[in-house]
Amino acid sequence: MTNHTNTNQPRVLLTVEQAAHRLSLSRTTMFRLLKQGQITSIRIGKARRIPAEALDTYINHLTTQQQVA
Repeated sequence: MTNHTNTNQPRVLLTVEQAAHRLSLSRTTMFRLLKQGQITSIRIGKARRIPAEALDTYINHLTTQQQVA
């Protein structure tokens, strides 16, 4: 049986902790951003996952917002 899992590919869905780590934020801050709707998340069963592209969207939004101000 061949294992087709490639560990070198970036994850598409992240846990809250993984997403917080990528943004260098605390877990508490990440949950606040999720609650405020600033970062998109999805539910799979009882698990909350954050699409990796949602982090890019959030960063782009912050960058654009700060360039205007």
